[in-house]
Amino acid sequence: MKTSEHPILSLYIIAGEPSGDVLGARLMQALKQEHQGQINFFGIGGPRMSEQGLKSLFPMSELSIMGLTEIIPHIPKLLGRITETVEDIQAKNPSALITIDSPAFSLRVSKKLKGKGIPLIHYVAPSVWAWKPGRAKKVARYLDHLLALLPFEPPYFEVEGLSTSFVGHSILESGADQGSKNSFRAKHSIPLNAPLLCLLPGSRSGEIKRLLPVFEEALALIHKELPDLHLVLPTIERQANKLREATENWTETIHIIEGIEEKYDAFAASDVALAASGTVALELAMASTPMVITYKVNPITHFIVRKMVKTKFGNLTNILLQREVIPELIQGDCTASNVASRVKALFQDKISRQRQIDGFKESLSMLGLNENEVPSVRAAKSVLTALKNYKGVKI
Repeated sequence: MKTSEHPILSLYIIAGEPSGDVLGARLMQALKQEHQGQINFFGIGGPRMSEQGLKSLFPMSELSIMGLTEIIPHIPKLLGRITETVEDIQAKNPSALITIDSPAFSLRVSKKLKGKGIPLIHYVAPSVWAWKPGRAKKVARYLDHLLALLPFEPPYFEVEGLSTSFVGHSILESGADQGSKNSFRAKHSIPLNAPLLCLLPGSRSGEIKRLLPVFEEALALIHKELPDLHLVLPTIERQANKLREATENWTETIHIIEGIEEKYDAFAASDVALAASGTVALELAMASTPMVITYKVNPITHFIVRKMVKTKFGNLTNILLQREVIPELIQGDCTASNVASRVKALFQDKISRQRQIDGFKESLSMLGLNENEVPSVRAAKSVLTALKNYKGVKI
């Protein structure tokens, strides 16, 4: 029942990819906890947000597009979905719009709603510190509040007049540090003292297509010095069978697994990880698993991105610490010989391994580890505070 103390909130939340769906679900749960009144949720999201009570306007998978060249064929449909979403938001007239990452879609929606009397909040600050710094001024023209995952981000937007809160990185709530080494090795008959390498060639077909052949060639070189090497490859359901077919003739013993809990057990059990660049690197850091980071993209995309990117490093741990703690082998440097050399060094050099683990602890602390509140709760409180400060909204 609606009361004067706790009016009903109507929140429209948009997420465009699986990571955003997780962020959205945690935020929704935390908002329910922090706001004592009723909250009605509308928007676009995936299965995790649906579990929290969201009925998606259309399948979130339509928005899960990656890369500069890859997005071009989808532009007409994307523009149509933007128009449809804006019309739906205006019809529902929510207490606020909360968009989560996916700027190609979500920020276009927000921009069209500027001046319509709906508070516009965005979760996950655009990486203006890495490329296109002018975006800070642009988003400040229409957003009302911004939730940042990284501690150094708020000043970039505050100087442009945009209220910004550092809430901490969502990876801290992932449970990536809760895996069990012994149970995983026992389950898959891997001796406790056998070297185990975790392979993470990405979740998208393009990533796998570019990285898996490099991994295979590198493994042939590594195998010469580590003949008893075991491999584990965590993946998602839609890629599992393709990966089993692609690796069926590999020399090494490989365990292809699915599921979050199994993945985190694999991280705990592995001595070293060989991974595509991305959020998984932070999950590995949470698990204290030394790693080598690799990446290859469409050559045109790489050429354009390299012209724009301003950071020396691509991995967030390295960026936070301003030094290379984790080896990065990107594009032309991502060769079998380079990969093999770096992976072997981590198996054989205890000092290099410990240097990474110490770096993980330092960088995760900067992201909010060991704070009294988890990031989703801090995000929820920031949202509610922002709404209290917005004229005409009662919470």
